[in-house]
Amino acid sequence: MRGLPLGLLLFILAPIAEIWLMIDIGSVIGAGWTVLIIIATAVIGGSLVRYQGLGIITRMNLSASRGELPAMEMIEGMSLLISGVLLLTPGFITDTLGFLILIPPLRRWFALNMLKRFFIIPNAATPTADSDPSVTTTTIEGEYRRIDK
Repeated sequence: MRGLPLGLLLFILAPIAEIWLMIDIGSVIGAGWTVLIIIATAVIGGSLVRYQGLGIITRMNLSASRGELPAMEMIEGMSLLISGVLLLTPGFITDTLGFLILIPPLRRWFALNMLKRFFIIPNAATPTADSDPSVTTTTIEGEYRRIDK
């Protein structure tokens, strides 16, 4: 085997880094204040996730009522779910990442990049001569009339 997969490496190193940072900060400001800050970030972050989640649900309903696919809102909702999990996980690194996801421009940038990278395939439905030189297009002109019975 050539090495540990990245996910497993993060699964091992992230808690070690969190514990090390909590001990470091706790030695400077005290254990009580450290625990209080961790609980406060979880409560504040949870309420922010709830508030922003309600806004995303409203935008999803508006998009659906217009007949549009609310793909961007769904990715943003998934990002908020990840943010909530990060904020409820005790630690300063996870709280920082969770709060970064709560910033709407960063979240939209992330969601847009996810859509572009994994879901939007340009010219997949209708290949043209620009996207594929082997495709030839033919336009057939004509007239038609509709006969209703």
